[in-house]
Amino acid sequence: MEQPKHLKLKGLLAFKLLHELNKKRRCGDELAKAVGEKLGTKLTPGTIYPALKYLKKRRLVSYKKFGRKKTYSLTEEGKEELKLLKKSFKRIFSDFF
Repeated sequence: MEQPKHLKLKGLLAFKLLHELNKKRRCGDELAKAVGEKLGTKLTPGTIYPALKYLKKRRLVSYKKFGRKKTYSLTEEGKEELKLLKKSFKRIFSDFF
C-alpha cells in the first residue's frame, strides 16, 4: 500500500487501538499485527507499547497477565471514550467520504 509522503496518521494510533480492543481482548503483538496490516506496515514494540501505556495511564485500557504476556481490554471508561471519539470523528470527517 502506498503511504503518504509528508503527513502521517500516527495521532490516530490510540483511537485505532481502542477500536481493535473493542472487538476483542488482545496482546500487544496481536494489536501490532492487526493495526500494522491496516496501515500496510509492520509496527514495532516501540510504537505499540508506549501507546498502550498512555491508554492504561488514562484508565481506558487494562490488562491481565498470563505468564509473561499481557492481554489488554477496554475498561468502561475506554468504551465510553471510544463512543465519543467515533461521534467526533464522524462529525469532523463526514464530508471526506
